[in-house]
Amino acid sequence: MIIERFSKTVIASGIFRFYVAIGFFGTSLFFLFNVHLFTPMEMVLGIIFTTIFLKTMSNVMLSLLILLFSLDNKKAELDFKYHTQKIDELISELTTSDSNNKNSNTAS
Repeated sequence: MIIERFSKTVIASGIFRFYVAIGFFGTSLFFLFNVHLFTPMEMVLGIIFTTIFLKTMSNVMLSLLILLFSLDNKKAELDFKYHTQKIDELISELTTSDSNNKNSNTAS
């Protein structure tokens, strides 16, 4: 559940599409500035293959992010919240019982 939400957030942020778009335009500019060195077919194939390679790399990066996503910190955070809540409940119980004892002592 946590990993699914994380991966959906990363995908929805558009960072990978932005990465591929920058690579596409960078490759296009490279071929534009070096037009005298390449034929049109080489340019088109170079742009296509570079874009496919960058899309593949973005998918690999997403897979690595999901693979290396550590749930230990999240578990520690949930444990801390649980223990904090439990301690607060015990303190309020102690305060209530202490005030009840004081009220019964003053009534006698």
